[in-house]
Amino acid sequence: MITPVRPPAVDDDIDASITAWALAARGGDADAVESFVRALHRDVRRYVAHLCADPQAVDDLAQDTFVRALGSLHRFEGRCSARTWLLSIARRAVVDGYRHAAARPRHSDSPDWQSAVERAQPRGLPGFDDGVVLLDLLAALPDERRQAFVLTQLLGLPYDEAAVVIGSPIGTVRSRVSRAREALVGQLG
Repeated sequence: MITPVRPPAVDDDIDASITAWALAARGGDADAVESFVRALHRDVRRYVAHLCADPQAVDDLAQDTFVRALGSLHRFEGRCSARTWLLSIARRAVVDGYRHAAARPRHSDSPDWQSAVERAQPRGLPGFDDGVVLLDLLAALPDERRQAFVLTQLLGLPYDEAAVVIGSPIGTVRSRVSRAREALVGQLG
């Protein structure tokens, strides 16, 4: 049985530092830009990986997120944490990636493309099977519930910041996370 583990809360001091780096980077401080990117790169990659169905596109989408963020840093005023601001940009980058991919035809050199994809996946890695099970469980959730669950339970964002990223009221986020937990427990049972 999988025991629920409560993720560590996002440290307010760290968020304040990241927001300060973003504001300093807005003013042209190159060291602040580097600190800002380093502090949030892992969170952006994890968030994009959970939103994106294509593991090959995760790095590109994370990079696109930072390109967009640094290009619009002059508009960041610090009204919310820089982490929340950046994750909302990451969400839009993933959505735009889906739209872009849907508009392009897909080609395969192999007549049996499904088995070629399955053979290309890594196997035998420690925790690989657990990761596959977790991804399958999360994939079975409706998109809104999965997104709220990933933001709050896997990335550790507070509910109010997750609500800003999602663009929904905080009560809606709480409800979605609660229903996602119930569905996951039901699937495990």
